[in-house]
Amino acid sequence: MNTSKLNTLLAVLLLLLVTVSCDDEIESTSGGESIVPEKFAVDIPESLTNSPAGGRIRSGLSADELNGNEIYEGLSSYIKIGEASAEIIEAIMQGISDIGISGVIFIAYESDEDGRVKNLTVTENSTFEDKTYAYELTVTDADSEGNDDGGKAMQVFWNLEPIEGIAILKPFNIDRLKDADAGDAIYRIDYSEVETMGYDAHMIVSIANLPLANPLEDPYSVDNLKMFVGKTGDLVDVYGNSNHPNASFFTTDSGFNWAFVASGIDGEDMGVAEVGLPPNDLDETDRAVLLEDYAIQTVFSDQISATWPNLGQNLIDQYLLNTEAPGFFNEDGFVQGGTSPSSDYDPLVERIQDLVPYNPLDIKNLTVEFK
Repeated sequence: MNTSKLNTLLAVLLLLLVTVSCDDEIESTSGGESIVPEKFAVDIPESLTNSPAGGRIRSGLSADELNGNEIYEGLSSYIKIGEASAEIIEAIMQGISDIGISGVIFIAYESDEDGRVKNLTVTENSTFEDKTYAYELTVTDADSEGNDDGGKAMQVFWNLEPIEGIAILKPFNIDRLKDADAGDAIYRIDYSEVETMGYDAHMIVSIANLPLANPLEDPYSVDNLKMFVGKTGDLVDVYGNSNHPNASFFTTDSGFNWAFVASGIDGEDMGVAEVGLPPNDLDETDRAVLLEDYAIQTVFSDQISATWPNLGQNLIDQYLLNTEAPGFFNEDGFVQGGTSPSSDYDPLVERIQDLVPYNPLDIKNLTVEFK
């Protein structure tokens, strides 16, 4: 699912909220201000999400065209998928807040989108994953509540002071028509303003079971992704992995993981990222292995040598264009690899040295489940 489909989903969910707000079957146990937090995501600098690839590495790309630009620009696209998912959930939270939910409620309504009955409930003092939250909101597709997933479309657990919580979303159960191809795709956002990880606020985006594109048309599509985003002041750190089961480069080897770390400055057009391309079944957590042993330049060099052992250095250099680490970004996205455009990037280069991606095997096997 690319960013354009995610934006379509956002529009659908906002329409759903309008429908709910106009429903006359709301039953609430208390009055007063909304108990739903409006903020539930960390913004990522545009320098790290702006990609001319339009949501993925160019389709129909041949080995002769592949170089570091494609890998770094692809990274921006994959980070954007995670950010767009968080924005969707935050928009839902804001929409629900606008309804003015102030306590325990039950809403049953017929969706204008797929014509199916949806149930929305808010309860208090709910426990999830051994933690008790002040509130839980659950939306289900009523006729699917007997299914293995309970027909759950969305489930949110949260506390208000300070704000922290977990939001889980399954598009297929929100709209069976427009999201018929979403299948078992499911998103989860863990958001916290509790300063337990050294940041003013942080979020963890987990996405599982995105439908893969036809590998002949887009071998680099993503099925699973996990990404941490932490913000302190105007500094934003990002690290994580995206899983690409059909990805290949210069050999017949397929199944790779974009393992990445990045830092940017909110409101300024600068970002720095380092990317590794380990096999997606690699069971490893060491930063040096993920980002140095499997650095873009190393992986490309090894595969080029294996495929074309007698290739001239001039052609090798074309393939290795901008494969050096780190990659530098501005308001237009990726700029260049290896050499910093200016000393202004130096603090960000230093920050990414302390960031480590997740284990690629864990991302390949990533699951997201409702309560």
